[in-house]
Amino acid sequence: MRRIAITNQKGGSGKTTTVVNLAATLGERQRRVLVIDLDPQCSATSWFGIKNPDKGIFRAFVENGNVLEIISQTNVPNVEVVPASPWLVGADKALAGEVGAETILRRQLQSLPHGRWDYLMIDCPPALGILTINALVAVTEVLVPVEAHVLALEGLAQLLQTIEVVKERLNPELKICGILACRVDGRTRHAQEVVEHLRSRFGNLVYKTVIRENVRLAECPSFGKPITQYDLRSYGAQDYRALAAEVIRQERGR
Repeated sequence: MRRIAITNQKGGSGKTTTVVNLAATLGERQRRVLVIDLDPQCSATSWFGIKNPDKGIFRAFVENGNVLEIISQTNVPNVEVVPASPWLVGADKALAGEVGAETILRRQLQSLPHGRWDYLMIDCPPALGILTINALVAVTEVLVPVEAHVLALEGLAQLLQTIEVVKERLNPELKICGILACRVDGRTRHAQEVVEHLRSRFGNLVYKTVIRENVRLAECPSFGKPITQYDLRSYGAQDYRALAAEVIRQERGR
């Protein structure tokens, strides 16, 4: 099972959009996906149509609940979700001073049955706090969505530095599986220059696929559907299907 954290501390980067729609397009290709929502805003949870998740994943962090008992079915083929709840806002305070707090999620995931899922994808909060560190310790790969805007590049450097620190101190297996340019407006020179800069700076780490700015992608969360169910012929659906194909090709090197 590939374990991938989708993270960027900058809001508006396309993080949750990528989690939900990449999971859906992987599911289309018969990959079984477990999504863990670690964001207190619960965007992925509500996008998947999960109502009243109680305390969700917060139970696993603070009340010693078993993550297996929190998994919910979705209406998206081959996709299940461990929901978030607003209780996660208090996670940093609740875990302050607890020995080994940064490894709680990794220990929880050891109870997952081997072979049940092909992918574990974690939607991280837009902050580099204890929840994001837990995600980086629990996975082996990081996918970084980056908005095609020059200001987004500044936050990327800080995130990459954090990933290196976690790799050195807590998780030597951790590596970046890809950087994804999101919200790319092909009509503007600025967006094209940002994508070109990413490619020149990070080379093959940048996915060939870019996620174009697309109104249908912006609309589909309101309907509780991934883009594959909301508008299967839209640019958004095309782009995330291309990303899924690219992610699957990476399996050959593992």
